[in-house]
Amino acid sequence: MVDRKERGEGEVPAPPWRRSRKPAQPRRQLSQDLIIDTGLRILDVEGLDALSMRRVAQELDTGPASLYAHVAGKEELLELIYDRVLSEIRLPARDPARWKEQLRAYALEVHRVLGAHADVARAALATIPTGEHSIRAGEFLFGLLVEAGMAPREAAVAMDRLSLYIVGDAYEASLHYARMRAAGMDDPEEYFESFVAQIAGYYRAIPPERFPYLVKHVDDLIADDGEQRFRYGLDLILDGIEARMPRDP
Repeated sequence: MVDRKERGEGEVPAPPWRRSRKPAQPRRQLSQDLIIDTGLRILDVEGLDALSMRRVAQELDTGPASLYAHVAGKEELLELIYDRVLSEIRLPARDPARWKEQLRAYALEVHRVLGAHADVARAALATIPTGEHSIRAGEFLFGLLVEAGMAPREAAVAMDRLSLYIVGDAYEASLHYARMRAAGMDDPEEYFESFVAQIAGYYRAIPPERFPYLVKHVDDLIADDGEQRFRYGLDLILDGIEARMPRDP
């Protein structure tokens, strides 16, 4: 049979009142990496409370059941997302002669990475690091302390307390960002200035005869920002580790 094109006949156009159909977009092949990437993107934009298997499935235009072939559930997804974030940590070669300097740089680097991903620090609390990148960071930190001369058992506790300090501070910062989003604000500097002003106003209003030091030194209480406070606390911990480090390793 000869078709219309061969006969030189034109095509009948679609009626102008009928909506044209958009060509279907090819679906991306589901994989664990794609699910992790999507979950991390949701966490960064909407926060940890918005993250769910259903929300990830919605973003990927599929059903929640299809995700379970790649991820056991939300708990495992959080662990995988946290480990993906830790892959961003840059680690140098260990140098035990410069252990304190490297420990400080490590803490600042981890704090920076966690701070760049909204509520991810919440996922780190009360979890045992089992992901490849979690173990990589732990090996660096623990190995550095042991090579510097600290007894392994003491190094284990020092690593635990330092890690908890870093994650805890990052988590507190994430709570402030959550409050900022809830207040409809998108400028962190404006939010923190407003928050600190409220704190200062409250402390200046408490009875000075009962709380003389707090009222008198309000300006000192609010003088340092979050980054300065983190660095100060970090130095306290590092000085404490140094005091316990053998003098002649």
